[in-house]
Amino acid sequence: MKHLKFIGFIFSLFSLTEFLVLPTKPQDVAIQKFIEENTAYLTIIAVAQYVQEASFDEVEKLARVMMDYRDRCLADGTLPECSKTANEAIQDAICATEGLPQKYNCSHCCGKTSVARRLCFFYNKKANTGFLPPFPSLDPEEKCQAYKNNSGSFLNLYIYEVARRNPFVFSPVLLTVAAQFEEAAATCCEEQEKATCFQAKATPITQYLKASSSYQGNVCGALIKFGPKVLNSINTAAFSKKFPKIGFKDLTSILEDVSSMYDGCCEGDVVQCVRSQSQVMKHICSKQDFISSKIKECCGKKITEREVCVINTNKEEKPEDLSTRDLRFTDDENICQTRDSYKDSFFTEFLHEYSRRHTEFSTAELLRIAKVYKDLLEDCCRRESPASCYRNAEDKFNETTKKSFAMVQQECKHFQELDKEALKLHYLVVFTKVAPQLSMEELISLSEGMVAALTTCCTLSEEFSCVDDLAELVLGDLCGVNENRTINPAVDHCCRADFAFRRHCFGRLEADTTYALPSVSALIPALREDWCQAHKEDKDLQNKKHRFIINLVKWMPEITTEERLCLLTKFSATGERCSDVQEPEACFRPEGSNIGDESGAANKKR
Repeated sequence: MKHLKFIGFIFSLFSLTEFLVLPTKPQDVAIQKFIEENTAYLTIIAVAQYVQEASFDEVEKLARVMMDYRDRCLADGTLPECSKTANEAIQDAICATEGLPQKYNCSHCCGKTSVARRLCFFYNKKANTGFLPPFPSLDPEEKCQAYKNNSGSFLNLYIYEVARRNPFVFSPVLLTVAAQFEEAAATCCEEQEKATCFQAKATPITQYLKASSSYQGNVCGALIKFGPKVLNSINTAAFSKKFPKIGFKDLTSILEDVSSMYDGCCEGDVVQCVRSQSQVMKHICSKQDFISSKIKECCGKKITEREVCVINTNKEEKPEDLSTRDLRFTDDENICQTRDSYKDSFFTEFLHEYSRRHTEFSTAELLRIAKVYKDLLEDCCRRESPASCYRNAEDKFNETTKKSFAMVQQECKHFQELDKEALKLHYLVVFTKVAPQLSMEELISLSEGMVAALTTCCTLSEEFSCVDDLAELVLGDLCGVNENRTINPAVDHCCRADFAFRRHCFGRLEADTTYALPSVSALIPALREDWCQAHKEDKDLQNKKHRFIINLVKWMPEITTEERLCLLTKFSATGERCSDVQEPEACFRPEGSNIGDESGAANKKR
């Protein structure tokens, strides 16, 4: 994919109408060349994300259709069909492919028009990709041979496989991933130790993709479920704490571009997304003197590298003259009048000022503080003496933060006391109790997400901020992007009621007993049958244990940790004789508890 060396040009795209106009400036010529070479790859990303079940051949066929369309519009831009946006043209091509909409259950979308059709294709995306076959894995020698034989087709296939498994990841991220993979293939295929090289190169690519997927999915989920005000709050807190030098006027200007970017990117408009992201980066770099001294180097990089560079820069130090508190929001006698006069900006400015003064807090905690403040003023401004009411605002903020800190301390305590596998089992139990409706793959993924968050954060100086934000992303994965995702009433309530206090809501959830069996006497035969079934289907002991724990929690959520570990120990000890479990009922008698204690102790860190 030699053309990906011109990746920077993609950020200037908007719609087919705009980028198929004959170029007149040198920069436009370069962009035009990029478009001519990259229409197919943009199409592959869009189609693979909209119709994830479609085969590679079907997606490549649509890419050729879009290239023909591009050529017609380049030859005569006045054709009526050339007035479409890129997203409209791609969706038209999907719908016009004989049998494809019916085959992959998107014909109902094709019957709609305009916004309704775009949203229909968006809601058709599936975050849980367990229905897809495993990601193709080639021997390094075979991989390199395929790359040398036809690099274009080889990288086409890679983009297709990654895009369909990451349907909510923004197109600029996927193109960056593709460019990094192309560079890895070109480098590693010249090395003698190809496997070692690919492994080393793949790790940062995978980490970047996974982190981008979680963050973008979480933010898009907030936009879809809670609307643009919550999206604006997330971005206000994130920008203000990372760049505390930035003034409110400059921040507001940048956030307008950021909100526009998410509108297109979350919907899956590949062209609008890259163009909007380019505008955001351009805007940030044009004001770098007022934002941060640390992004100068980033702004000098290629456009594809700017966003990652800015994200990875360290926080800017707080201005020396920044007061510890902004008294305008707690001590002013006329706060209620000011709030009523500037409804659109008042709380945004409060969040900005509080965030830049508390850069050690997580974005999630800053949103909670903003919600507490808004609720406080709702109450105080109805009273006879509002000022005497809202002067205790800091006490209210501290109460909220104390609860959030306690959650993180408890989570890091688990990390310190349990080894990695025991910690994973702990979170398998936690997530299975509250959401037994989820698949084993989803529950394992959520548990691994929490283990990764704690492993990353619990040894850092900014432990609270790190854990709280990464745990929020895990809950974002649980709640999903689409508005129509439903799990059970309690979980759905936490996912939809209050974005700022979502973590606190989940912390109060009790076990969903939907799957519970009526008695221990019914549990043991069910466990025997399931364990033997696992022996037939899965030879990996760890997977068997995970499946066993998940089903045990689903069927008997109220049993103790000791009883659960005792049963796992007894079933694991059977070896190949899956049904020969010695007295599992003993786990529920007092004398059986010692076994559970021993198995638990074995998992403790020494």
